[in-house]
Amino acid sequence: GLSLCVYIITAFMVNQDWNTIVVSTLIPHIEFNSVYIMTLIGFIGTTISPYLFFWQASNEVEAEIEENKIEDFGEKPKVRKTDIIKMRFDTKTGMIFSNMISFFIILTTTATLHVSGITNIETVQQAALSLKPLAGDFAYILFSVGVIGIGWQAITVLAGSIGYAVSETFNFEEGLSKPFLKAKAFYIIIALATAVGLVMNLFHINIIQALVYAAVVNGIASIPLIFLLIKMSSNEKIVGNRKTQKISSVIAWITFIFITLSVCVMLYTMFF
Repeated sequence: GLSLCVYIITAFMVNQDWNTIVVSTLIPHIEFNSVYIMTLIGFIGTTISPYLFFWQASNEVEAEIEENKIEDFGEKPKVRKTDIIKMRFDTKTGMIFSNMISFFIILTTTATLHVSGITNIETVQQAALSLKPLAGDFAYILFSVGVIGIGWQAITVLAGSIGYAVSETFNFEEGLSKPFLKAKAFYIIIALATAVGLVMNLFHINIIQALVYAAVVNGIASIPLIFLLIKMSSNEKIVGNRKTQKISSVIAWITFIFITLSVCVMLYTMFF
């Protein structure tokens, strides 16, 4: 994951108009056209991704099983205040890091690819060119190491999330803490999800474009999930006395309204 920090270094190595960057960060330029709004929703989809909801919740359960707090999924553990603090710190740290890296990827690609007229990236090789100011001819190697490293992490999260989501939908046995024979459907789903990604690459499907469309779909799918999470996290029958703090609830509702309006604008600009 730390390989992504090369984007931070590269961003400071190339010529940047820092005044414009600061102003544009604080006062964003909004365009009401389908491409701009779709890109905006794609960014939301990569940040508030539906699969993260399934992954993190399931991962917490896996941790509780490992710590012998519960024996299996479906049981209600005794949640301590320290557990909540730990989860909150874990979530905030991850979100800050991911958004910071995204910010510097934007700066780096703008100052290297965009100024050179490369605005439509179709291959990983093209994306690697953004690291050339830092790595020179080793840009591809550096980028490849990063992609492979992140890939190993992403397979677990992305394919694992699908495994949890589908297993819970159809009431299959689930959990990475279980051996294959006790959760066969769960592991087969993970294997199939991974295989689909591999086949897409072998058939030379535009992976970058596929990622963009997947991010947009994730952004749209996050709307009902955020609504359900807000309602559940404020329901004492579900969370007891661990209801969401008022400030977090307000931010969640603002986020929900913003994403919903963005999707409505995108659909309007596409069809009208």
